[in-house]
Amino acid sequence: MSPTAPASPMDRVTGPLLRAEKWLDDRGKPAWIFAMVLGFIFVWPLGLALLFYMIWSGKMKSSCHRSANRSQFSTNLNHSSGNSAFDNYKADTLRRLEEEQAQFARFMQRLADAKDKAEFDQFMAEREARIKEDATPST
Repeated sequence: MSPTAPASPMDRVTGPLLRAEKWLDDRGKPAWIFAMVLGFIFVWPLGLALLFYMIWSGKMKSSCHRSANRSQFSTNLNHSSGNSAFDNYKADTLRRLEEEQAQFARFMQRLADAKDKAEFDQFMAEREARIKEDATPST
């Protein structure tokens, strides 16, 4: 007997779908297109669903184009322009932007914490009011 919990009905559906997605991903974009075409031929809603999924998940975009742009952008940030004044300005600007990003992240965290505290205080006030209301005898 296995110590794992029995699979839920949702796991029985998503498990094979996730395995099929991984299998198609391992074979690349042509496999996705072939599956979509077969879906349109045999069960057109399935082909349509595959088309929408491929567009939504970005599987229709060229992976070499995305990785080329990403690597070109990162090398442009680290590459010297040959002008030391500009390189210093760029380094200072990037450092300042990173500091501002960190400050903004801290601000957003404080804002979320304040909102959580306000919601908790409101909950406690409403709870106290209910307790007082329940404790007062009715006449």
